[in-house]
Amino acid sequence: MLKPVNTLYLQACFIIRVIKQMSTTTTRNRYLPRACAILLLSIGLAACSSLSSKGKKDELPDNTPAETIYRDAQKALRDGQFEQAIKHYETLEARYPLGDYAQRAQLESAYAHYKYNEPDTALDTIDRFARMNPGSSELAYAYYLRGLVNFNRGSSIVDKVFPRSISDLDTVRQKEAFQDFSRVVTRYPDSKYAQDAQQRLQFLRNTLADSEISVARYYMAREAWLAAFNRAEYAIRHYQGSPAVVDALEIKVTAARNLGRTELAADNLRVLEANFPDRAARFRQ
Repeated sequence: MLKPVNTLYLQACFIIRVIKQMSTTTTRNRYLPRACAILLLSIGLAACSSLSSKGKKDELPDNTPAETIYRDAQKALRDGQFEQAIKHYETLEARYPLGDYAQRAQLESAYAHYKYNEPDTALDTIDRFARMNPGSSELAYAYYLRGLVNFNRGSSIVDKVFPRSISDLDTVRQKEAFQDFSRVVTRYPDSKYAQDAQQRLQFLRNTLADSEISVARYYMAREAWLAAFNRAEYAIRHYQGSPAVVDALEIKVTAARNLGRTELAADNLRVLEANFPDRAARFRQ
C-alpha cells in the first residue's frame, strides 16, 4: 500500500527543481533571489497549514462529556504526555468550570506543568486552587506539591551531569519550599504527605544553614565582622537542629571578639561550651 506523500516535501522539491533550471540560464541573477523567497514562503505556509490541521485534529468535540476529557487527561498524564494532559485539563476547566472535575483538574494540571518544567505556571495554578478552595481536603497535597516545585526548581540537565549541592542553588526558592513543607507539617500533621514533608524540611534546614555559614565565612575572610556575626545569628535563630549551628556559634565568638564586644563573645562562648565543649576548647587556649 502506498503511503501518502507529504505536501510540504512535494512543494519543496518542485521549487528546488525550478531554481536549478533557472540557475542554468543567463537570467539566474535576476530571478534566483525571488525564487528562494518563494520557496521559503511556500514552506512556511505549508508548515502553518500542517500545524493548523494538527491542532484541529487534536481538538475535542464540543459535546465531549467532562468525565471523558478528565479520563483522557489522566491517561496522558500517566503516559508522560504532559503537554497533551495540560491541554485536556485546560479544555475541561474552560467547558465545565463549576463541575467537580474542574476542581480536580486544577491540581492535576499543576502537577503536569511541574513535570513539563513550567514551575511558574505550576505555582500560579496551585495558588489559584488554594484561593478558590480554602476548605478543600486537597490543600495538604496542594502545599506539598508547591513545596516540591520550589524544592526542585533551578535544577537542570547540567545539574544531573555535574551535581551541585542544593546550598549552591537559589536560596529564595529553598526558603519558599521550607515554608511550604512547614505548612504541611503544622497544618496537616496527619496527612499522608506530612512524613515526607518533615524529611525534606530537615534537609532544607541543614542546607539553608550551610548557605548562611558560607556567606558568614565570606564576610569573615574580608574582616566584615558585623555582617558575619549577623549571618551566624540568623542561622541559629531560624535553623535550630542543624549541624551548622556549632559553626555559627564559633563565628559569633570570633566576630564579637574582633568587634571588641568581649561580653558578647563570652556569652556565646558559654553557650558553645554548654552544648559543644570539644569545639569550645580552642577558644580557651
